[in-house]
Parts: sequence; structure tokens; C-alpha cells
Amino acid sequence: MRDILRPVSISRDRSDGIALSLNGCHQISRERGLVAVRIVEKDGVVSFAVRVQPRASRDEIAGEWQEGLKIRLTAPPVDDRANEALRRFLAASLNVPVSAVRIASGEHSRTKRVEVRGVTAAAVRALAD
Repeated sequence: MRDILRPVSISRDRSDGIALSLNGCHQISRERGLVAVRIVEKDGVVSFAVRVQPRASRDEIAGEWQEGLKIRLTAPPVDDRANEALRRFLAASLNVPVSAVRIASGEHSRTKRVEVRGVTAAAVRALAD
């Protein structure tokens, strides 16, 4: 599935909400500060962005961050330990084997693109709730 970019117009209303209009035909209203997780599903693989906070006090999903999930991990960002902890955490959260979770990009960055086989986009969205 290919992402299609469309012109977007942004307007603000009096309640500080944001209204997005795609080509003038779709209207999406969002509360201030609320961003939806952008998930791409193609050929049985679900792809989404993750922002990792290493050396946290516990492993948890901390909500949404710029169209992705923010995940806190206790592992330090040394010797690939945070990446492996991320793979294990997502595998356990989505009930798939660790081998089904792959870091597609951003192995040396806090912002990563993760691909997971064998899950649906709805299952990933449920993690953010």
C-alpha cells in the first residue's frame, strides 16, 4: 500500500482544536495535543514509528509521539540492548514471536520504524489506548 500525499489545509477554531481538510472533501477534527498513530499495513506486515526512551524506570508504552508510539525501556542504548528490549517488549505486547518484530530503520536513533508480521493495524492501535 502506497501512501498518497494530498494538499492539506489547516485551520484553528476558537477552542484551540485543529481541523484538517484533505482536498476539501475530508474533514478530520482533533483535540489539541492528540495525534493519531500512523500505521501502514502491507502484505501481512504492519509498519509504524516508535520513539524510544532508554534507561527508563520501567518498560511501558507512554502514549503517542508525532504519529508514532512512545515506548520507555529500562535497557540502556549500548551494544544493541535497547533495540533487543524493544523487539521483546513489542513481541510480548502484540503476542507474536520476537522474530516477527523487525527494526526497519533507525537502529542507532531514538526514532525508529518497526515492522511486525502477523498482526493487524487494529492491534497496534490498541497499544496506544
